[in-house]
Amino acid sequence: MADPKRIVADVAIVGTGGAGLAAAIEARGTGAKVAMVERAETMGGASIVSGGGCCMAGTPLQSSKGIHDTPDQAFEDWVAWGGGAADEPWARFYLEHSLHELYLWAEQLGVHWQDLNQPEGNRVPRWHRPAEGGFGITSALIEAVKACGVYEIHTATEVTRILTRDGRACGLSGVNTKSGDPLEISSKTVVIAAGGFNSNLDMILEARPDLKRYRIMAGAGLGATGAGHKLASEVGAYLTHMDHIWFYVFPTPDHRDPTGKRGIAFRGTPGFVWVNQQGRRFHNESLTRGASATLALMA
Repeated sequence: MADPKRIVADVAIVGTGGAGLAAAIEARGTGAKVAMVERAETMGGASIVSGGGCCMAGTPLQSSKGIHDTPDQAFEDWVAWGGGAADEPWARFYLEHSLHELYLWAEQLGVHWQDLNQPEGNRVPRWHRPAEGGFGITSALIEAVKACGVYEIHTATEVTRILTRDGRACGLSGVNTKSGDPLEISSKTVVIAAGGFNSNLDMILEARPDLKRYRIMAGAGLGATGAGHKLASEVGAYLTHMDHIWFYVFPTPDHRDPTGKRGIAFRGTPGFVWVNQQGRRFHNESLTRGASATLALMA
């Protein structure tokens, strides 16, 4: 095998979806040298094909529509909806910073927050949709990453190992999936932002063995295989809330997938009606989130 290409950085980031891009922008803001690694051939991860909606409280868009909201109200709803499973310190931190460090921060990068939705469990509309959905917000983040001087961006590169020294992460090693050339990054910090695992059926069933009696189709991004979870676990990280899995339970087999294992979901169209095989409506279609719609469909 050829000698690896060696890079020295302050921060090494695995993944170029929304989380990885935001981490890169923030790190560069402190003057850090950043190196990013992405398994896909293009940047954006699952974020760039997502709906792009974000839960935020007390925003100008809410105010413009006569909606009064506060982080305290949002926190109460979040904890009640979580049924005791919510990570309360994180929920509190996120909501209290959602105005300045998400809404206004993204707006300064060129994101236009377009409209609102009110998912179940929220007393007021808090789901903010950016113009052009996930493509709009992620494209803005990609442009910001390039503009702030992140020059080491390695796509089509699989991270194979997090490097450690004296019990601390000190970089990563990987390989270019097209050329086979190895890569090694030495860094002071490693950020794993490699996405979820909803395209890895084995991991889903390991976390939720009760779902084995159902036919489950993969519907997340193609890269959502849990590779980041594996990298973290191998260096001693512990994983929490793995059984809290979100996916749409009303997919149709994707005609473009010859294996029949991937699904596509029809959603977001106003006025849709749900019927069963006998042609009867079986649910209040305005309640289309996990707690009610999922239970109705699975029944």
